[in-house]
Amino acid sequence: MRVLVVEDDPRLAEVLETGLTAEGFDVDVVHDGADGFWQAREGAHDVVVLDVLLPSLDGYQVARRLRSERVWIPILMLTAKDGEHDEAGGLDVGADDYLRKPFSFVVLIARLRALARRGSTPRPRMLSHGGLVLDPESGECTVDGSPVSLQPRERALLEVLLRNRGRVLSKDRLVNAVWGLESSTDTSVVEVYVSFLRRKLGAGRIQTLRGLGYRLVDPDA
Repeated sequence: MRVLVVEDDPRLAEVLETGLTAEGFDVDVVHDGADGFWQAREGAHDVVVLDVLLPSLDGYQVARRLRSERVWIPILMLTAKDGEHDEAGGLDVGADDYLRKPFSFVVLIARLRALARRGSTPRPRMLSHGGLVLDPESGECTVDGSPVSLQPRERALLEVLLRNRGRVLSKDRLVNAVWGLESSTDTSVVEVYVSFLRRKLGAGRIQTLRGLGYRLVDPDA
């Protein structure tokens, strides 16, 4: 697997290159956002490890530009420790996953392999189901044509449900997808955010399957 690392901290970039190479990855490293964008745009890599704070273009700009040009290479974004806004911002502009610094190298490897298995699957700009529409890039959401204001975590949770519409997703899986594998967040937070979404979207759109999890449904079906 060929990995592009976009990281301006020389020491961290070297650690990533050394560790990933030792795991059998083919690694290319660049140190600013503009170079990262052009390298990722060429399509020679399987996945990108993208820092948020970069010279010339930051990580958000790189991800946004790639997605606007319909470049669907999986992106794992590296965020500041406890950077909740970094995480939400990364998901909003098209990143597929994120890790907080400092991070576990074992978890990084597992995430990269999972993203590579997913591949560069085209993702429609607009996600929709039963009158519910979400633009993951802008965060705009409408229900039956009426705009709905969502907070970053609400948008991230709704995006996961929309991308898996009709499927039952456990609380653990939703925590991992929205808050991260390394998060110590209790699964009860999912109930809280599901209740937030129900109040804003309508109670009949998110179904609870006791002991199993949640799934998005069309209330008119």
